Amino acid sequence: NFECETLEDFKGLNKRNPWYAFLMLITMLSMAGIPPTIGFYAKFMVLQAAFDAGFASFVVYAVMMALVGMFYYMRIVKLMYFDEPKLKNKLDVSIDMQWILSANALALLIIGLMPHSFMDATAQAITLSLH
Repeated sequence: NFECETLEDFKGLNKRNPWYAFLMLITMLSMAGIPPTIGFYAKFMVLQAAFDAGFASFVVYAVMMALVGMFYYMRIVKLMYFDEPKLKNKLDVSIDMQWILSANALALLIIGLMPHSFMDATAQAITLSLH
Protein backbone atom coordinates (compact mmCIF):
# COMPACT_ATOMS: atom_id res chain seq x y z
CA ASN A 1 0.00 0.00 0.00
CA PHE A 2 3.01 2.32 0.19
CA GLU A 3 4.52 3.41 -3.07
CA CYS A 4 7.47 5.73 -2.94
CA GLU A 5 8.41 7.62 -6.07
CA THR A 6 10.20 10.57 -4.47
CA LEU A 7 11.82 11.36 -1.15
CA GLU A 8 8.83 13.56 -0.37
CA ASP A 9 6.75 10.38 -0.02
CA PHE A 10 8.71 9.52 3.15
CA LYS A 11 7.69 12.73 4.91
CA GLY A 12 6.01 12.06 8.25
CA LEU A 13 5.97 8.29 7.78
CA ASN A 14 6.36 7.90 11.55
CA LYS A 15 3.01 9.65 12.06
CA ARG A 16 1.28 7.54 9.43
CA ASN A 17 2.69 4.16 10.52
CA PRO A 18 5.26 4.18 13.37
CA TRP A 19 6.15 0.49 13.02
CA TYR A 20 6.84 0.78 9.31
CA ALA A 21 8.98 3.88 9.95
CA PHE A 22 10.92 2.00 12.64
CA LEU A 23 11.62 -0.89 10.27
CA MET A 24 12.77 1.60 7.63
CA LEU A 25 15.01 3.21 10.27
CA ILE A 26 16.73 -0.11 10.96
CA THR A 27 17.18 -0.66 7.23
CA MET A 28 18.63 2.83 6.72
CA LEU A 29 21.00 2.37 9.67
CA SER A 30 22.20 -0.91 8.18
CA MET A 31 22.69 0.61 4.75
CA ALA A 32 24.63 3.47 6.36
CA GLY A 33 26.85 0.94 8.13
CA ILE A 34 25.91 1.85 11.69
CA PRO A 35 26.58 -0.76 14.41
CA PRO A 36 25.06 -3.13 15.50
CA THR A 37 23.56 -3.87 12.09
CA ILE A 38 24.94 -6.27 9.52
CA GLY A 39 25.62 -3.30 7.24
CA PHE A 40 28.37 -2.16 9.59
CA TYR A 41 29.94 -5.60 9.69
CA ALA A 42 29.79 -5.99 5.90
CA LYS A 43 31.47 -2.63 5.29
CA PHE A 44 34.02 -3.28 8.01
CA MET A 45 35.00 -6.67 6.56
CA VAL A 46 35.43 -5.25 3.04
CA LEU A 47 37.51 -2.34 4.31
CA GLN A 48 39.59 -4.60 6.54
CA ALA A 49 40.34 -6.94 3.63
CA ALA A 50 41.28 -3.99 1.41
CA PHE A 51 43.56 -2.57 4.10
CA ASP A 52 45.19 -5.97 4.71
CA ALA A 53 45.82 -6.25 0.96
CA GLY A 54 47.67 -2.93 1.00
CA PHE A 55 44.96 -0.67 -0.40
CA ALA A 56 45.00 1.93 2.37
CA SER A 57 44.23 4.79 -0.03
CA PHE A 58 41.17 2.88 -1.25
CA VAL A 59 40.03 2.44 2.35
CA VAL A 60 40.31 6.18 3.01
CA TYR A 61 38.32 6.93 -0.15
CA ALA A 62 35.72 4.27 0.68
CA VAL A 63 35.23 5.64 4.19
CA MET A 64 34.73 9.14 2.77
CA MET A 65 32.15 7.82 0.30
CA ALA A 66 30.43 5.86 3.07
CA LEU A 67 30.09 9.10 5.02
CA VAL A 68 28.55 10.78 1.98
CA GLY A 69 26.15 7.85 1.63
CA MET A 70 25.31 8.07 5.32
CA PHE A 71 24.21 11.68 4.81
CA TYR A 72 21.66 10.56 2.21
CA TYR A 73 20.35 7.67 4.31
CA MET A 74 19.97 9.90 7.36
CA ARG A 75 18.10 12.42 5.23
CA ILE A 76 15.40 9.80 4.71
CA VAL A 77 15.30 9.20 8.48
CA LYS A 78 14.90 12.94 9.02
CA LEU A 79 12.01 13.06 6.54
CA MET A 80 10.29 10.11 8.21
CA TYR A 81 10.58 11.37 11.78
CA PHE A 82 10.79 15.16 11.72
CA ASP A 83 8.80 16.38 8.70
CA GLU A 84 5.05 16.70 8.42
CA PRO A 85 3.37 14.00 6.32
CA LYS A 86 2.36 14.81 2.78
CA LEU A 87 -0.74 12.67 3.26
CA LYS A 88 -2.58 12.67 6.58
CA ASN A 89 -4.26 9.27 6.39
CA LYS A 90 -2.88 6.33 8.35
CA LEU A 91 -0.82 3.91 6.29
CA ASP A 92 -2.21 0.40 6.55
CA VAL A 93 0.19 -2.44 5.88
CA SER A 94 -1.05 -6.00 5.53
CA ILE A 95 -0.17 -8.41 8.33
CA ASP A 96 1.85 -10.52 5.89
CA MET A 97 3.93 -7.52 4.88
CA GLN A 98 4.39 -6.53 8.53
CA TRP A 99 5.77 -9.99 9.34
CA ILE A 100 8.09 -10.04 6.32
CA LEU A 101 9.47 -6.56 6.98
CA SER A 102 9.81 -7.26 10.70
CA ALA A 103 11.72 -10.49 10.02
CA ASN A 104 14.03 -8.62 7.65
CA ALA A 105 14.77 -5.89 10.20
CA LEU A 106 15.30 -8.48 12.93
CA ALA A 107 17.75 -10.34 10.70
CA LEU A 108 19.69 -7.11 10.08
CA LEU A 109 20.10 -6.73 13.83
CA ILE A 110 20.66 -10.36 14.85
CA ILE A 111 23.24 -11.05 12.16
CA GLY A 112 24.88 -7.73 13.01
CA LEU A 113 25.09 -8.70 16.68
CA MET A 114 26.46 -12.18 15.94
CA PRO A 115 28.24 -11.85 12.59
CA HIS A 116 30.88 -14.49 13.27
CA SER A 117 28.29 -17.20 13.90
CA PHE A 118 26.60 -16.33 10.63
CA MET A 119 29.89 -16.16 8.72
CA ASP A 120 31.05 -19.50 10.15
CA ALA A 121 27.77 -21.17 9.14
CA THR A 122 27.98 -19.60 5.68
CA ALA A 123 31.59 -20.73 5.20
CA GLN A 124 30.66 -24.26 6.28
CA ALA A 125 27.72 -24.36 3.85
CA ILE A 126 29.96 -23.17 1.00
CA THR A 127 32.60 -25.76 1.86
CA LEU A 128 30.01 -28.55 1.92
CA SER A 129 28.48 -27.45 -1.38
CA LEU A 130 31.87 -27.51 -3.11
CA HIS A 131 32.60 -31.13 -2.17
